[in-house]
Amino acid sequence: MDIIFGKLISDQLKLTTHRALRSGIQHQHDIRPLDPTPDDAVTIHLTTANDLPIESAWLRYTTDGSDPRHAEAKTVDFALERSEWDTVVWGYLARWRASIPPQVAGTLVRYCIGGRQGDGNVVYADFPPTEERARHATMLHFGNIPADTPFAPTPQSEAPLFCYHVDRLRAPDWVKDAIIYHIFLDRFCPGEGRDWQQTSDLQAVCGGTLWGVRDKLDYIAELGANCLWLSPCWVSPSHHGYDIADYQRIKPRLGGEAALDAVVAAASKRGIRVLLDLAANHVSNEHPIFIDARSSENSPYRSWFTFSERYPHGYKSFFNVKTMPEINLEHPDACEWMIANGEFNLRRFGVDGYRLDVAAGPGQNFWSQFRPRMRATKPECALLGEIIDTPAYLRSYTGRLDGCLDFSLAEALRNTYGWGSWDEGQMRAFVASHDRYFDADFARTSFIDNHDMDRFLLIAGNDSGALKRAATAQFNLPNPPIILYGTEVGLRQHQSARGNTLDAIREPMLWDERQDRDLLEFYKAAIQARKGNET
Repeated sequence: MDIIFGKLISDQLKLTTHRALRSGIQHQHDIRPLDPTPDDAVTIHLTTANDLPIESAWLRYTTDGSDPRHAEAKTVDFALERSEWDTVVWGYLARWRASIPPQVAGTLVRYCIGGRQGDGNVVYADFPPTEERARHATMLHFGNIPADTPFAPTPQSEAPLFCYHVDRLRAPDWVKDAIIYHIFLDRFCPGEGRDWQQTSDLQAVCGGTLWGVRDKLDYIAELGANCLWLSPCWVSPSHHGYDIADYQRIKPRLGGEAALDAVVAAASKRGIRVLLDLAANHVSNEHPIFIDARSSENSPYRSWFTFSERYPHGYKSFFNVKTMPEINLEHPDACEWMIANGEFNLRRFGVDGYRLDVAAGPGQNFWSQFRPRMRATKPECALLGEIIDTPAYLRSYTGRLDGCLDFSLAEALRNTYGWGSWDEGQMRAFVASHDRYFDADFARTSFIDNHDMDRFLLIAGNDSGALKRAATAQFNLPNPPIILYGTEVGLRQHQSARGNTLDAIREPMLWDERQDRDLLEFYKAAIQARKGNET
């Protein structure tokens, strides 16, 4: 399996995740319908296991935006539906359900769930935290923590919150016809006649800019793409930009605000939409808010982050990366601040939405609040999340995002046409089941490689025929396709770099005679054929 799958990369990690989801008391945002409208009563599902036996369960909810843990709230008891055996866990599970009545459009329903044990002790869902258990197991697998480090869940101080938003929002119509060209800004084009600063050290700046994107828009239009996904362009100390230090200023090295304005204006003239890559899960450790929070326990931002000696750097960070402290978006002020950043950039730059980095980090609660605010700011904006997890987990974001990057589909395409571990019959069977599983309105964008996984040509042994077969299958699917910059011209990754570093994947774009012109013409024809089939 590709290394991108992280916590699910091995059978043992898959088992750990499965068992975590079936231990203790777990709700995991399991509601029906997944995307409630004003006409719908909402069924709340709960699972409890014998490792934490529960005799009764209840939920408290509010509909005015207040916190049901601390405000006047309505209480609903759960009914025990059934018991069932789980062989992987080697134990019984109890399935419970409760119902919240229909609410008017625009209502944010907030709720918490508690279970009472035989001794009267109350435990709140979700406990033990499945994310913590999966993170611990993944860190052990990759050697990020000592092999003898025991798992110790964070003790509950109060009940975790859950929420959903009642509305009739749907993914914008343009998304289903989108052909998305994914640009890693530092590696695409320097622009304005400049050459690369350097190309030998892929962990350093190579020199791509937003001006370079503007200069190559005719190339992108001739390819047939009608939507750009730009890697993060805000102020950041890194070449990749996923550690954002200012969400309201564009990195000067990339051209600043003027360059992004120029890209959006020139793209619009060509009928090309623009998505920015928003990292809401974490900020840069050079962000002034984090610096203030770290400097003093009395900082107003202290509770926006999680400081503890449990973490290698003294604070919770994305995959224990020191430069990417995670922001606690369950904190109402932090949540509002990040939402305001999203609104600002839609208004200021007129972009068409966001690809949302590590969208599972902020989680369902945050996006349930973020999405309606973005739609109020720009009704046709799209929100597409990066969630590297099981289809079951992706589906829980229905109604909270417009769609997600479909990593399971990418795995199927790569297994079939790259690794050669599947045949096309397996591929077709998977796609049929996969499509039935998801709501038709939930956009699942397809791709065969991206900036975080080995390029398709590498795993296919540099066989351009295999790439063409994979791309043909991709473009014949109804999913909006994504093309990683350079895939269409045969941009390659050194064989020795397989699975070693993310930077090895991010070679600078080819703009000379090294382009595979036959492959490029193939891509142009495949895109035109897809557009013809859509009309």
